[in-house]
Amino acid sequence: MAAMESLVSGFVCGLGYGFFSGQPLTILGSTGPVLVFETIVYDFCSKMGWDYLSFRFWIGTWIAIILLLLVAIDASALVCYITRFTEENFATLIAFIFIFKAVENVIVIGKNFPINTSGSLNGTYECSCLVNDSLPIAHREISNWTSLNKTLCSQLNGTLLGSDCNRVPYVADVFLMSILLFLGTFLISVQLKDFKNALFFPSKVRQFVSDFAVIIAILSMTFLDYFSNIPTPKLQVPHEFKPTLPTRGWLIPPFRGNPIYSIFLAIPPALLGTILIFMDQQITCVIINRKEYKLKKGCGYHLDLFVLAGLIQICSMMGLPWFVAATVLSINHVNSLKLESECAAPGEKPQFLGVREQRVTHILIFLTIGLSVFLTPMLGHIPMPVLFGVFLYMGVASLKGLQFFDRILIMFMPNKYQPDYMFLRQVPIKKVHLFTLIQLACLICLWSIKSFSSTSILFPLMLVVMIGIRKSLDLIFTRRELKILDDLMPELTRRHQVLNDKEVEERQSEASQKNLQIPLANGKVINIPLSAINITEEVNKTGIWKQVNEPNAKIVEHKKKKSPKTSGRFKRKKSSKKDEELKQKLEKKLSIMDEEDEDEGITIKVNDLTLHL
Repeated sequence: MAAMESLVSGFVCGLGYGFFSGQPLTILGSTGPVLVFETIVYDFCSKMGWDYLSFRFWIGTWIAIILLLLVAIDASALVCYITRFTEENFATLIAFIFIFKAVENVIVIGKNFPINTSGSLNGTYECSCLVNDSLPIAHREISNWTSLNKTLCSQLNGTLLGSDCNRVPYVADVFLMSILLFLGTFLISVQLKDFKNALFFPSKVRQFVSDFAVIIAILSMTFLDYFSNIPTPKLQVPHEFKPTLPTRGWLIPPFRGNPIYSIFLAIPPALLGTILIFMDQQITCVIINRKEYKLKKGCGYHLDLFVLAGLIQICSMMGLPWFVAATVLSINHVNSLKLESECAAPGEKPQFLGVREQRVTHILIFLTIGLSVFLTPMLGHIPMPVLFGVFLYMGVASLKGLQFFDRILIMFMPNKYQPDYMFLRQVPIKKVHLFTLIQLACLICLWSIKSFSSTSILFPLMLVVMIGIRKSLDLIFTRRELKILDDLMPELTRRHQVLNDKEVEERQSEASQKNLQIPLANGKVINIPLSAINITEEVNKTGIWKQVNEPNAKIVEHKKKKSPKTSGRFKRKKSSKKDEELKQKLEKKLSIMDEEDEDEGITIKVNDLTLHL
């Protein structure tokens, strides 16, 4: 399986998922964890001497059957246990893989095309291949033995002769040009993506440039490479529509020299593959269906898993790579469909309104992937460093908006320079750092398990262990802190839920039993129960409320004038007499009170809270 199989798989899976899935904002792709799983299966088949594609056919069949059973028993409801803790750990891991692999591939170019450090612009390479007398006559008749490279020379049992045979030949400027294309693609993509917030040009022009930032970066760097005439490594694409392996077709035979019992030996790896695909698919879907994106349509977890099961079976029969929900691609897809308000005033920041929820972009993306089979002559001109720059941009762009990554950056900031995040207001900074360190330790464990071939088979199980680690954090943090830093997990038993409800009731009762303490100037203290205070009545007596409510008061007075009552006249006279008596009492108190007592402030205490008036 190579480039041609990936293009066909993208076309089949993308169109099928785009038309029939419940959440078309999710983009399918060949993910790193699935690639690690397939590598392990391939090594196992090589040791056993089995045909890999035939054994993979039965693994895919069992995975499809198990996924259909999970759909039948509503296993997708378990996504309620996948909280932000697990989501962001997985998303950060995939983003770091994109960044790491992009940089690693550029370094590999430097090893194949090293920089000339000898100081000579016209460096020579002295290494030639000499014929061996013990070779057959057909090999001796090769006309130009000295032009053979070291690989062919060793295969023909020739002898390498020269002072430069032990080092890699120098190729001028290829590595430096690759770095220029790599960084240029990344920087142009980043700058043009933020061009929609620039101060120049109309909004339509800025939006167009921002939407096609990556394409503009690829085209500009490809033209630069073309006119520089430096032989940088190019994208290798097939020129014919046929499988990469000449001995195979587009349909895989179930048995190709493999024993019959291999059907049942495929069940254990199928279980691990199911865990991996289920977690990979559902974690990505949970990330896409966050409340922050303000989606209006439903999620469709069960329908997505049902469609994915059918696509995996088709890919297994045709020998195509398994495509599941790709976290980085899906996040970038959602970011490209965000809606923002138009700025009416200078300096006003646009407000996030939501996401364009549709299927058109998903279908067109994979339709273009399928049509790219016929555009292979054009794709062959794209330099590989340009694609590595796109991978770097995708990895960095997917980190934007992850609270986990924001909390990692906060750990290296002084308190006065920290951003005004809501969780920093409501949770102590030490608890925030503790939560971040635990999450970072889990990320390091995931990276370590993935990096070594001997432990990479346990990667699907570690995703399940992550949920257990998150559940154990209930012993360290309060429910309020976890609700702010993460999402609350559902209780396992009814008893825990009842206990939590009792805690809430006790807090409310404690709050109602508190007293309002008002110390007077003469040393006495007035205790007023908080439950007896009605704030709404006091607000109605204030002058500000009377000014706000003045139109309503005029309407009421107008109605009273229209329907006068005789009994009201006597009530007004009585109330006016009472008001005069109260005024006289207040004047007597003020005349007796000293001026110092009049100016002295009043202190109001509510248990630990103190207000000075």
